[in-house]
Amino acid sequence: MRFVIAPDSYKGSLTAVQVADIIAEGLLEVFPQAEVLKVPVADGGEGTVDAFLCALGGEKQFIKVTGPLGEKVKAFFGILPDGTAVIEMAAASGLPLVPGNKRNPLITTTYGTGELIKAALEKGCHTIIVGIGGSATNDGGVGMAQALGIRFLDGKGRELPFGGGSLARLAQIDMSGLDPRITNTTIIVACDVDNPLCGPRGASAVFGPQKGASPDTVKVLDQNLAHYAKVIKEQLGIDILNLPGAGAAGGLGAGLVSLLGATLKPGIEIVISSTKLEEKIKGASLVITGEGKTDYQTAHGKAPVGIAKLAKKLGVPVLAISGGLGERYEEVYEAGLDAVFSIVPRPVTLEQAFAKGHLFLKEKVVNIARLLKVWERQFL
Repeated sequence: MRFVIAPDSYKGSLTAVQVADIIAEGLLEVFPQAEVLKVPVADGGEGTVDAFLCALGGEKQFIKVTGPLGEKVKAFFGILPDGTAVIEMAAASGLPLVPGNKRNPLITTTYGTGELIKAALEKGCHTIIVGIGGSATNDGGVGMAQALGIRFLDGKGRELPFGGGSLARLAQIDMSGLDPRITNTTIIVACDVDNPLCGPRGASAVFGPQKGASPDTVKVLDQNLAHYAKVIKEQLGIDILNLPGAGAAGGLGAGLVSLLGATLKPGIEIVISSTKLEEKIKGASLVITGEGKTDYQTAHGKAPVGIAKLAKKLGVPVLAISGGLGERYEEVYEAGLDAVFSIVPRPVTLEQAFAKGHLFLKEKVVNIARLLKVWERQFL
């Protein structure tokens, strides 16, 4: 038996590397002679930097940047052996950086993400991969662009303050101060969703509530992003309103494309290519993937479905072992997954699930492996 283990992280509980290690341990307990290949992955969210560094080597750089609420936070980015920088916007502008009682996408900013990009430029990086999952923001990437010298002005020529709440006042975008090094830099955006900027599937409606937006606030944010898109189209000649992925990270996808000339790509496709995962899956007996929570959103660009599509193309069965299963998770079957499992063995609180995630995962893997062992004895 040859197993390929390619999971994403269990956000808030286990990193992708930890998940892969535990799955490997459980498989080898039942199949001690098996060949087990671990390839931790990410789709642009938490763990993207570590996935690249684990697969390709390189160094992690730590710097202080502006957090979502304007305070200083310790963030990081990676530099690969070929000089490519890998950034997680969540490290600077992520939801876990904002306490639950202070979450307010009207005021949170992506400024720190722009500072990470600037730090990569100062290290001489000419290719930058930006993972844009897990944001606390809804500012269309305006904060990111401000950190790189672009000015966003109201009708009286005043600089807009941080946050998606100020975008309604946007009258002029002044590109003259943009860091000139951006012109000679290739920016690739690793995106984990395909949502447009506005509307029922847009940044505000789908992701705003988890960032602290009330129904009324969602309407304001959506209207503000629509105005932002209108100004960009009028002044820069770029239409971002319905671009797939533009709504990722509160519209950061739209801002990176329209303001920095970036290219949006599914994050898992970038990781698959960089880690040469296709070659590793060829001839495998089974691929095991997973994530923190599998639901209907998984089918729209998340790592497990990206892995499943690749495995199915190669004729290899694939299953997902995830922290939990959510609304309409069954949709992932049509996207290529053969089976999906939750690690939770009984009703538990979220805190208990996080605390015992490693134990629950090991138990689930051993049970699945024992079932595979029965199948092997019976049919092979």
